[in-house]
Amino acid sequence: MPIARLDDRAIITVSGVDAEPLLQNIVTSDLDALAAGQAQPSALLTPQGKILFDFLVSRQDEQGLRLDCPAGAADDLVRRLMLYKLRAKAEIAKQDQPSVAVSWQSDSVPSQSDSSGIRDMRFAAPIEVRRIYEPVEADAGVEEWTAFRIRNGVAESGSDYTLGDAFPHDVLLDELGGVGFRKGCYVGQEVVSRMQHRGTARRRVLIVEAECDLPATGTEVSADGRSIGTLGSTAGRSGLAIMRIDRAKEAMDAGTPILAGDVAVSLRIPTFAKFTYPQPAGDEA
Repeated sequence: MPIARLDDRAIITVSGVDAEPLLQNIVTSDLDALAAGQAQPSALLTPQGKILFDFLVSRQDEQGLRLDCPAGAADDLVRRLMLYKLRAKAEIAKQDQPSVAVSWQSDSVPSQSDSSGIRDMRFAAPIEVRRIYEPVEADAGVEEWTAFRIRNGVAESGSDYTLGDAFPHDVLLDELGGVGFRKGCYVGQEVVSRMQHRGTARRRVLIVEAECDLPATGTEVSADGRSIGTLGSTAGRSGLAIMRIDRAKEAMDAGTPILAGDVAVSLRIPTFAKFTYPQPAGDEA
């Protein structure tokens, strides 16, 4: 399994008898469903339901949780958690000089497996991805990890979307186990639940493919001169984009070329996702 170091990540620990209740009451994922050895996608939202911080949460010990988050957002996340802490018996701290690495199952050796590290639950079996929180020797670059993540349709803040600008449904947190729809209230829960129950999500992460190298992250994706999305992470001829799937479907049905900048692209839904393109009015069975 290739291993890459992720120097752009930080680790925040939340420990103490009230650590889990504190997080359970404010983050999107359901910590009651978090088993030892798992890293669960999660987020802290604005009251309006947009992602303020995203991270992977895992158990460090019986009363401790680990948040694996973008390094550039870590200090702000600590400050925000402290605001919610109040009188909770919990200690919140950012680790000094954390070690974060990731290993993943090679596409060419699908039977390969490794029990070390914490399983990244954004990737469903038989895909094997593990977060490693101890010093290891890397034999792959971040570019290889990004290409693997793109192939599997897993978006991350920074390269794929801006914090404060996306709903959990936009980046497929609802499809990746990052939203607990049966848990109690959390910050922004009302908006997210309404979007889920009404089926109103129209912005979704799609995989973008082209016959030549894609343009830079942030390039507009358009059809017939109308913006339908924005390109995120890229790796050569493949990338991710948050798209208006209703507009994308209209363009595909009409045979209208879809362009990332001036590069013609095709779109596909990640294989793990359960959502589909909206059907035009009158097409419902």
